[in-house]
Amino acid sequence: MQDGSFSGGFSGRFLVGALATWRVTHLLAEEDGPGDVVVRLRRAAGDGWAGQALDCFYCLSIWTAAPVAAAVARRRRERLLTWLALSGAACLLERATSEKGDLDVLWEQAQEDATPRLDGTDPRLAGWPDRERETSTPR
Repeated sequence: MQDGSFSGGFSGRFLVGALATWRVTHLLAEEDGPGDVVVRLRRAAGDGWAGQALDCFYCLSIWTAAPVAAAVARRRRERLLTWLALSGAACLLERATSEKGDLDVLWEQAQEDATPRLDGTDPRLAGWPDRERETSTPR
């Protein structure tokens, strides 16, 4: 590191970039920031698309990863893929470090709803044979 550049190669730059993407995204989406500056930023963003993006870690990681990808990828043609990969890495880090919450509840609920009840009480299957007979043509 005599010339001031990071000598870890692409994988080292990617790792540092992924951690930086996660850190900045987490700061903007989940924290108040020093002197509540991030809270004021969120309020100023309002309820439009920018305000919604600041509320969603996964959405915000896309925007946070863009400038980091430009620093990580040395070749222009690698930037798009690196951008998406950095966002994905930040999302994986967020899932790995967050406490169980609403997302896990939604997953469990989806798993419970995925099993159809074959006793005739499943609302998703109600009227299925009738609809099938109405739309099918006789042979």
